[in-house]
Amino acid sequence: MNNVVITNTFRFIFLILLQVLLLNNINFSGYINPYLYVLFIILYPFNGNQTLFLFLSFLLGLGVDIFEDSGGINAAACLVIAYIRPLILRFSFGVSYDYQTIKFSNTPPGSRLSYIAILVFVHHFVLFTLEFFNFAHLLLLFKKTFFSGIFTIILVFLSLALFNRKSR
Repeated sequence: MNNVVITNTFRFIFLILLQVLLLNNINFSGYINPYLYVLFIILYPFNGNQTLFLFLSFLLGLGVDIFEDSGGINAAACLVIAYIRPLILRFSFGVSYDYQTIKFSNTPPGSRLSYIAILVFVHHFVLFTLEFFNFAHLLLLFKKTFFSGIFTIILVFLSLALFNRKSR
């Protein structure tokens, strides 16, 4: 159990620093920006304490908000996906999640893709909706959500592949 706490603490700090020092400076075509810090929420242990998870997700978003000076929109988006994560897990992994028998690296690729894609797109949609706070720019909202989401999903899968290779 202590190893899990150390791993999650390191992941939490590393992802915030990576996001604010490197990834926030990437901006392709004015609307593609990766948000890799959601990887913490994606990889948090499935059977972990849900209250602690919600609190850590809020702190994760707040940490990014402090550095970005974005007024809490990242914290709100992280809290939303942390709150709906059990529903997405049940949708993506079905009975395996209900019986707490999931090991993320051993799940089918389609289940992993649906789980990650739904969380990333919901996060981005909430984030950009709060950023614009105006439905007059609905096309731009969908464009930023889609392209940033695709880029984030690619980075998440690349990160997972790197960490899996390292652990072998």
